[in-house]
Amino acid sequence: MNALLAIAWKSAWNRRFTLSLTVLSIALATLLLLGVERIRTELRENFASAVSGTDLIVGARTGSTQLLLYSVFHIGSATNNIGWKSVQALEAHKGVAWVVPLSLGDSHRGFPVVATTPAYFDHVRRGEQLLAEGKVFSGLFDAVVGADVAEQLGYHVGQRITLAHGSGELTPEHADKPFTVVGVLKRTGTPIDRAVHIGLEAMEAIHLEWVGGAPMPGVKISAEQVRKFDLTPKNVTAALVGLKNRAAVFSVQRWVSTYPDEPLMGILPGVALDELWQVIGVGEKALLAMSGLVGIVSLAGLVSVVMAGLNERRRELAVLRAVGASLRHVLALLALEGAIVTVLGVVVGALLAALGIAALGPWLQAQYGLALQLSAPTLNEWLLLGGLLAAGWLASLLPGIRAYRLSLADGLSPRI
Repeated sequence: MNALLAIAWKSAWNRRFTLSLTVLSIALATLLLLGVERIRTELRENFASAVSGTDLIVGARTGSTQLLLYSVFHIGSATNNIGWKSVQALEAHKGVAWVVPLSLGDSHRGFPVVATTPAYFDHVRRGEQLLAEGKVFSGLFDAVVGADVAEQLGYHVGQRITLAHGSGELTPEHADKPFTVVGVLKRTGTPIDRAVHIGLEAMEAIHLEWVGGAPMPGVKISAEQVRKFDLTPKNVTAALVGLKNRAAVFSVQRWVSTYPDEPLMGILPGVALDELWQVIGVGEKALLAMSGLVGIVSLAGLVSVVMAGLNERRRELAVLRAVGASLRHVLALLALEGAIVTVLGVVVGALLAALGIAALGPWLQAQYGLALQLSAPTLNEWLLLGGLLAAGWLASLLPGIRAYRLSLADGLSPRI
């Protein structure tokens, strides 16, 4: 076996330029497969981190995926709101540690506005420090913007902005009640990056003269006058809930679903997120399938290169047969040669993937909030690498079988 391995290596080295292109194509296929798998895994973790500190999401009765989408990812709209008394009752529950209400619906230049309490920044990411600069809102017309909002609109602390009523391009603005940006958040790779955060009282203040989604005719309440009104919220869109003991999650969920004053529902974010991934998981599977096809094309190139070189090597193979090499040895020789090329390609591709993560990881974190960490391969990545090696070895058997059928009758002279 050692002799065959040495012969296979020297034979491959004599054709190093041609085979190096095949090694490169296999390396790129490996890089693509590992890259897609790592990004897919990190994206899933980023999605999960958007609700990592939350045990329950409470809202009006609707589908669990719909409640998750509009309360956490700000996609779609709520079928109904929940009353402020219900939020207070939830806060008073003996199993509840904290409640963060959310009021949604308004927007700012295409970005959603999230009205909440300062506790949002303490609990939504398990106590992680979210502020990049400035402070959390404390004044009535203070706003804290996400990283994407600040970057795309060029906002900084001290910027004056106005909010629009509802979402869309033709929505009227609350121009008479401008806000001041007091804080900019770090990039998290979650919907927090694309939101403008204000206080619940501010959401009430800008809608005092609005009824049924339209301003009341002849009624104008200035930014100074709104401070004289009771700005306690009448209702909110949803509430994020943290429990004292996570083992009590089902009892609290049952209490929410049987709440007598209004129809509510509580969902487990992780379960709802799994349901969401079942819907959008087709896309990630398609990406993996495309990467697999690239790998197949690369291995087909390996087979083509070795098969194309067989005619030129018939004299070499005949010499090996003449000095005593059996047909089994010839088959093993070509299989080993293909395996060497495959292993080199996979190793180079894995090294390129590691270097790419090390080099681009900080940039991706800063620009897109995608935290790619240089770490040992996961089980799925080991399976992908093993699949590539197995497929390369099987592909290398085809030229070996072809050479196996070449007979010594070809002679020591090339055919004319």
